[in-house]
Amino acid sequence: MSELQVSIYARVSSEQQAEAHTIASQLAALRTRVAADGYQLVREQACIDEGYSGATLVRPGLERLRDLVAAGGVDRLYVHSPDRLARKYAYQVLLIDEWQRAGVEVVFLNRALGQTPEDELLLQVQGMVAEYERAKILERSRRGKRHAAYAGAVSVLSAAPYGYRYVSTHAGGGQARFEIHVEEAQVVRQIFDWIGRERLTLGEVCRRLHRAGTGTRRGRPVWDRGTVWGILKNPAYEGMAAFGKTRVGPLRPRLRAQRGRQRQPRRAYARYAVPAEEWIGVPVPALIEPALFETVQAQLRDNQRYARQRQRGARYLLQGLLLCARCGYAYYGKPVSTRAAKGQRRAYAYYRCIGTDAYRFGGQRVCDNTQVRTDRLEAAVWHEVQRLLEHPQHLEQEYRRRLAPPVKRGQEEGPAMLHAQLGKLRQGIARLIDSYAEGLIEKSDFEPRITRLKQRIAHLEAQAKQLADEATLQADLRLIIGRLEDFAAQVTNGLDQADWLSRRELMRTLVKRVEVDQQHVKVVFRVDSELFLSNPGKKSLQDCGRRGEPAAGESLLALYGRCVDAAEPSGHPLRTVCR
Repeated sequence: MSELQVSIYARVSSEQQAEAHTIASQLAALRTRVAADGYQLVREQACIDEGYSGATLVRPGLERLRDLVAAGGVDRLYVHSPDRLARKYAYQVLLIDEWQRAGVEVVFLNRALGQTPEDELLLQVQGMVAEYERAKILERSRRGKRHAAYAGAVSVLSAAPYGYRYVSTHAGGGQARFEIHVEEAQVVRQIFDWIGRERLTLGEVCRRLHRAGTGTRRGRPVWDRGTVWGILKNPAYEGMAAFGKTRVGPLRPRLRAQRGRQRQPRRAYARYAVPAEEWIGVPVPALIEPALFETVQAQLRDNQRYARQRQRGARYLLQGLLLCARCGYAYYGKPVSTRAAKGQRRAYAYYRCIGTDAYRFGGQRVCDNTQVRTDRLEAAVWHEVQRLLEHPQHLEQEYRRRLAPPVKRGQEEGPAMLHAQLGKLRQGIARLIDSYAEGLIEKSDFEPRITRLKQRIAHLEAQAKQLADEATLQADLRLIIGRLEDFAAQVTNGLDQADWLSRRELMRTLVKRVEVDQQHVKVVFRVDSELFLSNPGKKSLQDCGRRGEPAAGESLLALYGRCVDAAEPSGHPLRTVCR
């Protein structure tokens, strides 16, 4: 029994549960059951998701667990209950079927996983009823909140804005309400006076609040322009709070993960703004006069109307790809105007680290990295892209390294040996069924033996499928290696005639990120076989098909056909890393 590899999985949904360490009870029960069954749990085999919703399968712990199962590193999996795997029954069936086909025995602590058709039917009915009940509860809650909002109930609002204090239903004698916070209300009135009567800018308002020593609700000494703008746009201060300002929708695509956050989001949805015509008004105590509020709104509209025309869309080649190697924050483009020798002004643009902006961090910068001229950095990175494509030896070395994958457990026997073992096991099942039909063995002996044989067959079939997939991948990579020379010859004719948009598409398709340090810049490339194979049936790169990237199934050879203008190379020293 000690030779079996055991793993556990636990999950809690909300961040409050994660902060309260409620997942500890699940882990304690799982470890107790593993020890009671006579197994030893390795620390690396514990997959945990804290604060991740069960409505999505994209979770770090679950992803690692599925990778372990696919690699043959798990023989028995312990989970507290099926809803810890997923909230949707279809996801539960998908995961359990995937693991059973890989030969993994799934053990639930709250109930045993049924082996008979009746047990499976009961599990299906319970899962569907639970999912239906959850959907009904969400719908009833939504309709109930909308009805309460139309009735003017303050309890439907999530929290009190700056200037108010929320009084709960219990503390308010059966009715929730907003109470005016005297100190914060004075700050709100002062902000509206500065904008509506003195016509100050948002930046000047933030500076005055900082000089006066007025902190935000969270205690920050420096105010952000977005915070002040949110106060000015909130209709609650004229006596009518708004319910339903946002709605839930699908996740927005991301080019890369944000600093300090996981690639997989904790929630499988995003919030979108709702037009003001669809808001539901809830009466609250007013802090300012409606006339002043309308004056401020008109001032904000005038500022937007008379402001210089903004450039929509992408303005810089490396937008969204630059990363500070010192603090981890992103780089952004910023135009700067300098005075030349004869008094004329010359415009430049720089890539600047967010961490060097003191106003974003309470008046104190968190990074001392230098800013970089946009034209020089873009030319240097484009030069590296050209060099990689014109001299594909780096790609060939990477592909050859992938042609020799490490030997995994249970795969050293080869496909022929696996198929031979599968044939023997199927013959054993046939003989076992014949013996049971003839009455030579009892049902109590027949069921566990045939279950073990089926699990062994599923495990070997998964190994055989994995070997077949790797063989297909190696065949594709061998084809790519054979076409690299022809590809390089075609690329050379197109790189020197690439326009701005084509360069940006090439960079966002080939480059994973660009790390900027004070002394050097590191370009990390993507390496994917589908860059060179035009196959619409295969899945394209992660970022393809959005924001101007090549569409699914479009190869770089097709992309080069759209290159028309010249590109200026640069000799900046860069360190190229293929991944």
